[in-house]
Amino acid sequence: MTLLLNILWFIFGGFIAGCLWLFGGLVLACTVVGLPWAFSAWRIAGFVFWPFGKQIVDREAYTGEAAIGGGCLGVVLNIIWFVFAGWYIALAHIMVAIAEAVTIIGIPFAFKDIQLAQLALAPVGKMVVDKP
Repeated sequence: MTLLLNILWFIFGGFIAGCLWLFGGLVLACTVVGLPWAFSAWRIAGFVFWPFGKQIVDREAYTGEAAIGGGCLGVVLNIIWFVFAGWYIALAHIMVAIAEAVTIIGIPFAFKDIQLAQLALAPVGKMVVDKP
């Protein structure tokens, strides 16, 4: 079932959304200031291409060790991200989720878009792992 959902997701928007996240990461990487967020954008792109069967977790809680994007630095980076990019990317994912939730078959996709909206609000310090 996971494979079928991933294929449908990829065909009906996942490819475009993933490419946009990759492009956003590339734009961020071209600037010295945006480099800390580029890696987060690329991690999110990998999740966007094939989201089913994966989950988003806090890096420090999952690994049990301090991460570069954790603590005060992570909070500051997430606030900057939220102000300049996160809120409108999250809003776009929420609008898509509302449109998907109108149909019964779109409900699983709407849940993934809600997860992406949460991730778009504060991506630093998060990681994507396979579901157990």
